[in-house]
Amino acid sequence: MNNNEKIARILYEIEILLKIKGVAFKPAAYRKAAKSLENLEKDISLIYKEKGIKGVKEIPGIGKSIAEKIEEYLKKDKIKYFEELKKETAIRQVVTHYFETKELSLEEIKRNAKKRKIIYSRFTRPAKQLLDLAGSVKKAKKAIDKVAKWAKSRNLDYAIETVFKKWLELDRLKPKEIVKKPYYQGNPMVWSETKRKWYVISPEGDWLEFAGKKEEIEWRIIK
Repeated sequence: MNNNEKIARILYEIEILLKIKGVAFKPAAYRKAAKSLENLEKDISLIYKEKGIKGVKEIPGIGKSIAEKIEEYLKKDKIKYFEELKKETAIRQVVTHYFETKELSLEEIKRNAKKRKIIYSRFTRPAKQLLDLAGSVKKAKKAIDKVAKWAKSRNLDYAIETVFKKWLELDRLKPKEIVKKPYYQGNPMVWSETKRKWYVISPEGDWLEFAGKKEEIEWRIIK
């Protein structure tokens, strides 16, 4: 991954974190700058070496503030603003990720919060507890993912608190296995290993030899 891709990825992450924080206008500026870097044919480090920060500011879509952050990354391999933003939004990141596992986008969360369908503050305390327990946003998200996958496979609802309750079992939590079973015209089928043939089980329970084509067999997912 070259410098353009590395910095673009950081700018995209800043865009997301600013959206989570509820900041207006700025996210679009970071997205625009990230796209400019992605489309840049020359490595940004070479441009900076030749022209300094002036060369960075000459790139379409990159203003003074973002140019300074790019310069900081090229000099120190990190952006202080990004690191601070990650810490500042840590709890919100966990809450947002929890809702995303329930297939709610950030925009939907905000709309529902405004309509009082979601009391956002109700989730901040358990999110902080999970963050303290996990030790990092990344580990907290992984824990939520594991519980979400396990719960969904069993058609169970889950809350952030469910992650606490299942914390000691996280490594043992496994989603319910999804099995595909054969059917023909709505009737279940079985394979006879001894006769090497398919049979269709009639509603009366009789085994009828299947004389059709393999393409006619319907495979249904059984949870």
